[in-house]
Order: sequence, then C-alpha cells, then structure tokens
Amino acid sequence: MQNVPLAIPHLFERAERLFGHKEILTATATGLEHTTYADWAQRTRKLGGVLDQLGISADGRVATFAWNTARHLELYFAAPCTGRVLHTLNLRLFPEQLTYIVNHADDEVIFVDRSLLALLAPLLPTFENLKHLVLMDDGRGDIPEDLNGHELLDYEELLAVAEPVAFEIDDENRAAGICYTSGTTGNPKGVVSTHRSTFLHTMAAMAADTLGVCESDIILPVVPMFHANAWGLAHAAVATGASIIMPGADLSGPSIAKLIVDEKVTLAAGVPTIWMAVLPELEGKDTSSLRSIPCGGSAVPMSLSEGYREQLGLAITQAWGMTETSPLAAVCNLDGDQQALSFEEQADIRTGVGRVVFGAECRVVTPDTADAVPWDGESSGELQCRGNWIASGYYDDERSGESFTSDGWLRTGDVATIDERGRIRLVDRTKDLIKSGGEWISSVELENELMAHPKVAEAAVIGVAHPKWGEAPLACVVKVEGAELTEEEVLEHLAGKIAKWQLPKGVIWIDEVPKTSVGKFSKKTLRVDYADVLMD
Repeated sequence: MQNVPLAIPHLFERAERLFGHKEILTATATGLEHTTYADWAQRTRKLGGVLDQLGISADGRVATFAWNTARHLELYFAAPCTGRVLHTLNLRLFPEQLTYIVNHADDEVIFVDRSLLALLAPLLPTFENLKHLVLMDDGRGDIPEDLNGHELLDYEELLAVAEPVAFEIDDENRAAGICYTSGTTGNPKGVVSTHRSTFLHTMAAMAADTLGVCESDIILPVVPMFHANAWGLAHAAVATGASIIMPGADLSGPSIAKLIVDEKVTLAAGVPTIWMAVLPELEGKDTSSLRSIPCGGSAVPMSLSEGYREQLGLAITQAWGMTETSPLAAVCNLDGDQQALSFEEQADIRTGVGRVVFGAECRVVTPDTADAVPWDGESSGELQCRGNWIASGYYDDERSGESFTSDGWLRTGDVATIDERGRIRLVDRTKDLIKSGGEWISSVELENELMAHPKVAEAAVIGVAHPKWGEAPLACVVKVEGAELTEEEVLEHLAGKIAKWQLPKGVIWIDEVPKTSVGKFSKKTLRVDYADVLMD
C-alpha cells in the first residue's frame, strides 16, 4: 500500500477543488459577509505568501487573537500548510497567562481582530519575541495609541500585494498547531497537534457515530476557534465542503438563534451556557433544519437537554474531550435499541458523555494504579485515554509526568464509571469531589438535580469546611430572573433524589456562577470566596 502523508493540505485542497461553490458566511457588526471556498482558498494561499514576506520562520509560531470568522479560518490553514504552527490565543485567559503562553510558544506574529486590539495592546510590552502585529478589521473598536513601538500592519493590505503559494507537507508528524489548556491550576500547558493527528481527528469528526459532518451540513461553530480547534469543526467542515456560518463577536442568545433560523443551520455546537441563552429565543421559530446540537465544555444538565427536546424535538448531544484529546474523545449518541426507550430513560442516558469515539481508547482505573475497574456502570475510578490524536506530553513543560502514566495513557483528572456498552459517565473532577464524613459526594450529580428545578438558572456545588463533617457540600445557586426561592424549597426539591447525607449543608444565592476561560464553572473561585461560610 502507498504511504502518503496525512497532512492538512489534503483537507484544504478538497475544499478548493471540489467545493469552490460552497459558502462561508461571517456575522459582522454591519451584517453577513459572504465568501466561497474558491475565494477563501485563493486568499489562504496568498496568506501563506504573506507569512513568507513577513519573514516568519519555517516552523515559526503564528498566533491569532480573534473571533470565529472567515479570516480566522484562512489562518487556520495558511499557517500549518506552509509548515508553520498555528497558536490560537484564548482571549479569556488572565493577562499574565496570555503573556506566559505567547512567550512560552515563542510567537513571532499575532493576527488580532480590531475589536480585540484594546484588550491585547497593554500586554505588548510583555511579549519577548514578537516581530509583527497584524490587524484584521472587523469593524468594531478603536485603535489604541500605544502599541509599544509595533507597526500595525493591515491584513487586507498585506493580502493585496501577496502572491499565492503552493502548499506541501512531507512529514505528517510535523507540528501543525499548539493550544494551551485553560490554566485552572498554575500556568497553562501547551498541547502540540501534528498534521497526522489533525487529519485523523478530522476523520473522527466526520464519522456517523461521532458528529457525522458531511457536505450537506450548514455548520455554526459557536464554540470559539481558540477552544481546542473549535472541537475539530473548522477542519471537518473544510474537508467535507460543508457550508460554515461564522458567528463573529456576538454570541448572545438572540444573535445565535437568528443565525440558526435564518441560515437553516444543521449542526450548531457550543457550551451549555450558550444553549441556555439560545433556547428561549427559539420558541415558536422554525428550527426544522437542525439535526444535531453538540454540547461540551462542562456537564449538560438534563433539564437543558430535555428543554431542547420538548421545544425543538431535538435533544442536545453531549460530547466530551479536553485540549489534550484534540478534543473529541466521547460522544453520547443513542444506540439503535435505545431509540425505543421512554423519553425519561433516554434523558438519563444523555446525562452521560457517551461512548469513546472510534480511533481512541479509554479505561477507568483505580487511582494511582493501572488496575481497571469493572465495566458495570457503578464502579468508579480515574478516566484515562490514549489514541492517535491524544497528547503524549506537554510542550516544553516539566509537569508532563503528572498527567501521563508510565504506560502512555493520559490521566484526564475525571472520575468516571463505564458500563457494559462502553458508555462513560463522569462522576466528577478529582479536585471537585467532596469528602464528607469519610464518604465521597459527587458535585456534578447535585448540580444536575439542582438545575432541574424550574426556578434555578445555574448552580454549582463545592466542598467547604464544616465543623462536624470536616467538609460538606455548599450549593451556590443562581435564581431564574424574577423568581422567588428559599433554601427550604431547594432542599425539599433534592429530597428523595439523592441520599440524605449527600444533601447540601447550606445554600447561598449568587448573581452568576464564575466561569473559567473556556466557559466551565470556576469552582476554585467559589471555594476561595466561601471557604468558611459553614463554619459560623
């Protein structure tokens, strides 16, 4: 058999040669911008020429600080297809974390949306090796006066004088991109993807039992392109010739709902907080085009998924992964025989993250051992993964040994069970489990039950110090706007759904659950703020 490199130019050339007539739309401040794959491909080849003209090293890091746009998609392919390494900067990181990852990755150029330049400008003096700053004008925001001596180059002006270049990658193991973790503990850690890993991950996203991305799709990637490569949707859409609707900077419920309805979106992917805001905006609208709503980043509450099923006739599809898994690792699609189950039984299945995707492997082991727990849906342990698009270590980081086993598996930090069909259910993060009176309590289980209450908008459960039990669960609850709710009503709602000893020992009302840079609940923040609230 022939041995042809599995490389990103192949994905690009399919869109260029086969699907030039298909469209990419970008939502902007002034309306929708339309382009075709043919025009996009020509611009992407010219962008490769721009990188040459700027003198970016043969394997230099090309950083982006941008929303989901057609321009960002040009960078997604121009950088790796010319041998460079794409580095998507997470604009929601703390300033010191952005400084760390720009310097750690040794970024040579940053392409930044105009609407985000004011956020980046104060950090320019802290970037040690930055050579160029390129502005992508998305029609919003002022240009700061102080850019630390950097000449602000214009993206469109550079493209106008550039010549298109050929794309060729001979080594499939060449680095293609680097994404950093959200840095919830210490500095973010860099995960380097290769052409081979990206190619194989793209094939996984196209598989019918995963996301099933195909030519007839109209894809709305609400998940940012700086979050684990937009869950692989950017690459899969280009490879299949699917139409893409880029949401730009406005990720509000009304804006996303309008795009779904007006553009007849078939697949829309985002984190739970996005879909909480979108659901009421879709009431009474024609959403018959939608075939799938992949959701990840944090646990999908049953009430949210069922809300979509009841209103749209389409439940949310829960998926799971990490930056380290590129990120697709498990997707919760119902098996054939499960289609006949009652809505209640199906809803319970959907609270799990599903079966590990083809091409990856998982195991659940007793912590600090390689001893697998039974696949009985009850026995829990640490979830570990391996596969061709799963990291084997972190980029230039001595912490790698903490997250990878001696026999090559990724330690995810998730506590999980796995059933006889290989379906995974996350019990909790190891750091979020609550040990009360010597017994373990799952914060995720409590949160799911709390958010099933019609007057609860969001809820996070944390373990805090308790004078009798050592540690006990505290429920941090956000009420639905205008709703009246008491602690007694909350505890009464939980009674009978969980064991009595697992009930929260207190309920506090908060305006919003703090989020991490990738939209997950920041329980670390809550634990600091309310560490002693039950000690009084």
